[in-house]
Amino acid sequence: MKGYLKNPSATNAAFEGGWFRTGDLAIIDEFGYVTIRDRSKDIIISGGENISTIEIEDALYEDHRILEAAVVAQRDEKWGEVPCAFVTLKSNDIVMTESEVIEFCKERLARYKCPKRVIFGALPKTSTGKIQKAQLRELLADSK
Repeated sequence: MKGYLKNPSATNAAFEGGWFRTGDLAIIDEFGYVTIRDRSKDIIISGGENISTIEIEDALYEDHRILEAAVVAQRDEKWGEVPCAFVTLKSNDIVMTESEVIEFCKERLARYKCPKRVIFGALPKTSTGKIQKAQLRELLADSK
């Protein structure tokens, strides 16, 4: 990659120190395998705790009724940010409430990691099928 089209400041920031910085946060285990944990811009900082959106999404996908899930930060007066989950159910015949989703997460995650709000519906995607978290963040900002 030569850089970002017509955006030299973004190119300079991404290639600082001679390495391309993707913004992905990962770990390397004892066997040398790399596991992506999250994107740095997606980490939720709630009351001083860093929360991985991928960890919450993985917990949500354990529910057989959930087809798609995405988690983003929602502004909060007390905690700064809290998790907000966007969920698409597998079928229109399935009924699932916000409290059911939150309780499901509480069985799998520390309480501070559980979504404080759940919004049901179709998730915005790119032409390649990637969920557009930026649009979900905008939706939350507009709903205040």
